[in-house]
Amino acid sequence: MSAVSRVAGRMRYQAVVALVVLTAVALFGRMIYLTVTERAFLKQQGDARSLRLETLQAHRGVIVDRNGEPLAVSTPVMSVWFDPSRRRLSSVEMVRLGRALSIDADDLARRQSRAGKREFLYIDRRVSPAQAARVEALGIDGVHFEREYRRYYPAGETAAHVVGVTNIDDEGQEGAELAFDDTLDGEDGRKLVLKDRRGNPIKDVEYLSAARFGADVRLSIDQRLQFFAYRELKAAIEHNGARSGSLVLLDARNGEILALANQPSFNPNDPTSFRPESMRNRAITDTYEPGSTVKPLTVLAALESGRFSARSVIDTAPGYMHIGRKLIQDPLNRGALTLAEVLAKSSQVGIARMALAMERRAVVDAFARAGFGVIPACGLPGEVTGQLPDNELDKDIVRAALAYGYGLSVTPLQLAASYLTLANGGVRLAPSILPRAQGPSGERVFAEADVRAVVKMLEGVVTLDGTAPKARVPGYRIAGKTGTARKVGASGYDDARHVAFFAGLGPVAEPRIVMVVVVNEPVGVASGGGEVAAPIFSRVMARALRVLNVEPEATT
Repeated sequence: MSAVSRVAGRMRYQAVVALVVLTAVALFGRMIYLTVTERAFLKQQGDARSLRLETLQAHRGVIVDRNGEPLAVSTPVMSVWFDPSRRRLSSVEMVRLGRALSIDADDLARRQSRAGKREFLYIDRRVSPAQAARVEALGIDGVHFEREYRRYYPAGETAAHVVGVTNIDDEGQEGAELAFDDTLDGEDGRKLVLKDRRGNPIKDVEYLSAARFGADVRLSIDQRLQFFAYRELKAAIEHNGARSGSLVLLDARNGEILALANQPSFNPNDPTSFRPESMRNRAITDTYEPGSTVKPLTVLAALESGRFSARSVIDTAPGYMHIGRKLIQDPLNRGALTLAEVLAKSSQVGIARMALAMERRAVVDAFARAGFGVIPACGLPGEVTGQLPDNELDKDIVRAALAYGYGLSVTPLQLAASYLTLANGGVRLAPSILPRAQGPSGERVFAEADVRAVVKMLEGVVTLDGTAPKARVPGYRIAGKTGTARKVGASGYDDARHVAFFAGLGPVAEPRIVMVVVVNEPVGVASGGGEVAAPIFSRVMARALRVLNVEPEATT
């Protein structure tokens, strides 16, 4: 090798070494620069790609009945999601997901297409742990899981209108779930999580705030009575081919709602059963002309007027009367009747003559004091006021019709609240869906002596000579009143469509239960309150008195 070649080789070597040194110095300098000068920026960028805020879901409070039996609980479920901005699911992957989750793969494809570059898309929500395990076993890249809670309702359709439901985000939508949503709903917590490039969690970095669980809510409902009331009402609605029905059962001592049932109902565990006509809480939202069930209040107004006493006799002969062009009649001429017999026989003529003999506002004022025309305020959402008109009381026919239950409207709960006043000797109590630590003081709206006299008269309704012997409960004295109100049709009152009522209380000596049964549009020969609603009352009352350990007071 020549000297020139050796010199050239040495120079090339020195150049390479110099380049390597310069490169190392440059890299070291860059490293120092990035470490010192750009440290905060780079850390922020790294954290943005690997650290994520995650929600710690709060557990919704439990709804229980008065005895602590669960009516609504939250069970853990999973939601499955992916990030469309990172990768797109293939058609094969969507088919496999559809099979594992029992969802439509074509629908998933459409949702992925609409998602565009969004970073979050649910594949399915509220899936069972078993389904989530099947999806995880597929090993599809980019599919993630999120823990959620789903409401489960052990009582099912029997207490659906009382308990209500939540939506997919666990927010109260109906019933107690809606009324007490602020109490039941918790507050989510947050934590900082380190994730890998695929979005899988590696470790929890920091807990920023703990989840605050929702508080439990105890209702006044007794699940045992709720189940029996619902079963009896449903059987009666089906047997009579009725359109709908309601049953309200109150604790006579404090106004607590022990049972509230409606037909039709829905299964809160099955969203496919959610239809407006079945989800409506008819006991507090539907209004009816109450018919003869308000006659005890008319008699009470008559006693208050001083123009009648418990010994007064009303001449109902010849069994009918004319008020202008309106004919009011009884099924037959019953002649002279005592006030007790007017109630026991449910005489329209007797009630009308009493109403016309009183001051024109007497009956309306009695109805208002009993709670008609105002919201009962029991604590459930959707309550309505009904109607108690008083603008045409100068007309005799209006006063007479009001006295026997036409021209006004009430909900089943309002009617039950009026009988609660009778059960408490004239003290008006508001019904409540929540237990009361102590009995409410209430407001006296009627004289006790007058109320006791009317309640005694109502015992005659359930005798063999009254309109509702089928409402009797062996071993107990029962007081109540039937009602059979015609419904309004396209051409006025329709003789073929009725609402059958029975409202009552028991035992008479010390009332423990107040109950109202409403059967809307029964079909068949038997359509009156004494034939349709009274038997339901009897069976549910008998069970309620036994469940509450109320000792028999009679041997009949």
